[in-house]
Amino acid sequence: MMKKLFLLLIMVLFSFGTMLFAQEDNKLVTKANENYEDYSFSPAIDIYKRILDKGYVSADLLKKLGNSYYYNAKYEEASTMYKRLVAEYPAEVTPDYYFRYAQTLKSLGDYENSNIAMNSFIAATGDDGRATAFKSEKDYLKDIKNNSGRYELKPFDYNSPYSEFAPSFYKEGVIFSSDRDTGNLARYRSTWNSKDFLDLYKVDVDSASINTVAKFGDDLNTRLHESTSVTTIDGNTLYFTRNNFNEGKYVKDEKGVIRLKIFRAELVDGIWSNIKELPFNNDSYSVAHPALSPDQKTLYFASDMPGTFGESDIFKVSINEDGSFGKPINLGDNINTEARETFPFVSSESILYMSSDGHPGLGGLDVFATSLADGKLDGLVANIGEPVNSKMDDFTFVFKEDTRTGYFASNRAGGQGADDIYALLETIPLKLDCNQEITGTVRDKITNAVLVGATVKVIDENNEEIFSTITDSDGNYTLSIDCNKGNFVRAMTQGYVPSEEYLEKSDSKPKIIDFYLERDTVTAGFGDDLAKLLQLSTIYFDFDKYNIRSDSELEVEKVIAAMEKYPSLKIKVNSHTDSRGKDSYNLSLSQKRAESTVNYMIAKGIAKERLQGQGYGETKLINKCSNGAKCTAVEHELNRRSEFIILE
Repeated sequence: MMKKLFLLLIMVLFSFGTMLFAQEDNKLVTKANENYEDYSFSPAIDIYKRILDKGYVSADLLKKLGNSYYYNAKYEEASTMYKRLVAEYPAEVTPDYYFRYAQTLKSLGDYENSNIAMNSFIAATGDDGRATAFKSEKDYLKDIKNNSGRYELKPFDYNSPYSEFAPSFYKEGVIFSSDRDTGNLARYRSTWNSKDFLDLYKVDVDSASINTVAKFGDDLNTRLHESTSVTTIDGNTLYFTRNNFNEGKYVKDEKGVIRLKIFRAELVDGIWSNIKELPFNNDSYSVAHPALSPDQKTLYFASDMPGTFGESDIFKVSINEDGSFGKPINLGDNINTEARETFPFVSSESILYMSSDGHPGLGGLDVFATSLADGKLDGLVANIGEPVNSKMDDFTFVFKEDTRTGYFASNRAGGQGADDIYALLETIPLKLDCNQEITGTVRDKITNAVLVGATVKVIDENNEEIFSTITDSDGNYTLSIDCNKGNFVRAMTQGYVPSEEYLEKSDSKPKIIDFYLERDTVTAGFGDDLAKLLQLSTIYFDFDKYNIRSDSELEVEKVIAAMEKYPSLKIKVNSHTDSRGKDSYNLSLSQKRAESTVNYMIAKGIAKERLQGQGYGETKLINKCSNGAKCTAVEHELNRRSEFIILE
């Protein structure tokens, strides 16, 4: 009895201790969640780690700790959390966690397991653009390899042990963003990553006053973030990104988050003045990372505004002559995915460079390029390859086409700070156009006869006709397609059912596509010879034989194909002989020929109720070779034949 009481007392004490432990953990979890919801990922990480180290774990904790690492580019730590989430709480893994897990595995170079995670992502979401891209670009690593090796890199001479990124061209120099100013007090540090806030800096890398790095514009930098920037060609107008900060005060959204906004400043008497936020900014979402078109009439930017496909998309907005702006337009789902598209830059040749983790890449953010020439938004979005792209985040790519030089930033290993700028020289231009030659022949499916004047069209995935041609006197055609995207090649002509083939994205190797069209109807009546309607060669027999010759089997097969195509068709096989031999023998021989033909077709699957056969001997000669007439062997052969007369 005492033993039972003792055990009961131990259980009660243990339960009481567990309750105290759980209450303390719940307070920590609540505090960590508050930080997480405020995008204060750095303190959230510290608290989540403490909770995890004490043995408390849940799917929600692993998700939020993994995300906190992920959004701070700590992909190895994020991968560990996502791995535990997938293994321990599979029922609570939503598609985006499979996707982020796959991304973190890429950053570790584990492409095999990354593909496994992506396949789980595909199974969990069928219509996601990232899933479609992965399925259609299974050899994306091969494509990236083909685009690699085109740049020579060297570290930016002005990197520091802090973060440097967001380079942009300005007169003879470069503007960039950095948190190198360590004079800020802790209360002015970002709780996202516990780093000092970013300011804009300038260096004249191409002038005599090199090695001089200074803050850019006394009135531009505030005690919050200033980052990505772009200036007009004349250098008198600046667009830049800043936290939602106005008149000395910062503004939070309904969740307490300070969003990003784009501001415009004008250079007046050497001073940046008239600093105003753009009219399509909003306190409820971020608008950031400005870029200008070559003609300076369009501003590109990244945002999570309503209408965004993913976490952030690339938008464009027209700049009117009076300085006002049009309505922002999303660049569409060919460029934007359900993940992150950000940091746009448009070159003088209208090539859009951006960073994305939604398009297939090497890990983290990769730099991609697509042509915006002639206003098109549906061209190839190409990963520009190594060494610009790596397993980590690669972003804020800018490029001068006249010198083939540029800059970008990365948090890859080997840098001085958390993010470093790298200078680049392009040695081999990126090829974004892909023209593939398609050739072939259009034929009748049953007779194999070439179809002259048939139309062959190229139709895109939106069912819009891109190009068409017609077959020549030999039934041949030639056309060129854009192999950067999927296309339908369709052959058609009057009296036939159209036929088409879908071509996925591919390389530019020429391809042969032959089309075999089926007749849409058989225009015939009772008593017509099907063989003539189908333009078949005559079915001939050897002298004194009734078996079907090998050269005639193909023609009989065409009749069979027609009967399979038209199930209501019934025919009568009429067989004939030449005039040599007795009339009675020839009548019997022709009957055997008719029966031989009918039996052949029955053996191939045609119902016997649809077939009749009759021999006519030498009663229906088609030439002068009657009894006693002198004829050549070829002339006699013309009478040894079968016909296929339509009964119904």
